[in-house]
Amino acid sequence: MIKFFGIVGVAALVAGCEPMMDTGPVSQPAVQSQQTNLSASQSARSFLRVVQTVEPVAERECRARTSGINCDFNIVVDDRPDQPANAYQTEDRAGRPVIAFTLALIADARNDDELAFVLGHEASHHIAEHIARQQQNAVAGAVIFAGLATLSGGDATAVETAQRLGAQVGARTYSKDFELEADALGTVITKRAGYDPLRGAEFFTRIPDPGDRFLGTHPPNSSRLDTVRRTVAGM
Repeated sequence: MIKFFGIVGVAALVAGCEPMMDTGPVSQPAVQSQQTNLSASQSARSFLRVVQTVEPVAERECRARTSGINCDFNIVVDDRPDQPANAYQTEDRAGRPVIAFTLALIADARNDDELAFVLGHEASHHIAEHIARQQQNAVAGAVIFAGLATLSGGDATAVETAQRLGAQVGARTYSKDFELEADALGTVITKRAGYDPLRGAEFFTRIPDPGDRFLGTHPPNSSRLDTVRRTVAGM
C-alpha cells in the first residue's frame, strides 16, 4: 500500500538513512549510469512499479528470516515540502513497519534499479530489527555513562547530561554495521525481485562520501559498494 502523508504517528527512533540521493561530488571512480533523471510522470510510474514488485519479495524475506515481528510493510511517500532526497524505515504506534520515501528521492532516482535497491535496503533495516538493537545500544550507553558520572562524583545534572550523551553514543556505536547489513540483505531482496543491485547501488557514486568518521552514522561509500559487489558475487 502506498500513502502520501506528512509524517505523523510514527516512532521517534528510525533506522533510516541520511539524504541518499543528494547530488554531490563523485567520491568513487565506479561506473556511473548515463541515464539522466526521469520526468515527474516517469518517476511516479517507476516508483509505483517498483513498490508493487519489491514489496512482496521483501515481505517473503521478512517472514522467512524472522519470527514474531510484523512483516506487513506500509510503503508511504513523505510529501512534506522541502524535504531532502531521503528514505527511512520506522514503525507506527501499532508496530507496523513503515518505509518512507521523500518526493525528492523519487524524483532523483535515475532508474527502477535504484528505487528497488533503496526499498530493499530500508526493508532490511526492519528485517534485521535495527530499531530494537539501536534502542538497546542507546540504553546501554546511557547506563554506562551515568554510572561513570556517578562514580566521578557528578551531581544530578551531570548524571543526566551523561545519560543523554551515553544514549547518543550508544545509538551510533553500531550504526555503520547496521547500514552494511542492510546493504547486503537489500542486495538479496533487489536481486530476487528481478532488479540489478549493482546498477541500483550506483547512486553511491553520486552522493557525498561520509568517510570513516568516529561515531559517524554511515560507512564510506566504497565499503557500501564493496558489500553489494561481494553479496552479488556470493549469489
